[in-house]
Amino acid sequence: MKLQPAYYLNEDVIFLAQDLLGKVLFTQIAGEVTAGIIVETEAYFGVNDKASHAYGGRRTARTETMYSEGGIAYVYLCYGMHHLFNVVSSVKDEPHAVLIRAIEPLVGKEIMEQRRNMVVTKAAISSGPGSAAKALGIDRSFNAKNLTGDEIWIEDQGLKYADDEIIASPRVGIAYAKEHALLPWRFFVKGNKYVSKPNHV
Repeated sequence: MKLQPAYYLNEDVIFLAQDLLGKVLFTQIAGEVTAGIIVETEAYFGVNDKASHAYGGRRTARTETMYSEGGIAYVYLCYGMHHLFNVVSSVKDEPHAVLIRAIEPLVGKEIMEQRRNMVVTKAAISSGPGSAAKALGIDRSFNAKNLTGDEIWIEDQGLKYADDEIIASPRVGIAYAKEHALLPWRFFVKGNKYVSKPNHV
């Protein structure tokens, strides 16, 4: 069942980052459908989070998408080469977002193999946010797209993880955020091979 608009308006981005684990992220591009189970996320807490692009109320052409009402995609280019996909959440002008860091391939595996030039059994195919986005064909053209449409959407297919199957740890690659880099706002499924490194606490 496709997640409804109200789901994304939840103002508790930490809850959403955990709740999205087990949900299935779909894309449809030129009639080709691919999907993966979300197994790793990071929460970004808007204007109060030193790791967020919107920290301190920063509004630029890039970050403006984050200030939209929850339920759209925020896609940006990292290091000039990797597209990173985020779920914008909360109410308008409260720029919360959840970065999707890894997926477990589920639908359209052959298409993912072509996009990533590797076999789907290799964890690197969708491990890490850049790889996950590329496997699903997500690029900047998806920025600001509605997550309840027919190009990109998330479904709840009933997969739930118990509390002891979810690990909370510091986010990755945000040393610039100083003390906020230590916040345990990265969540992943314990033992899932598609989780990016480090996949432990």
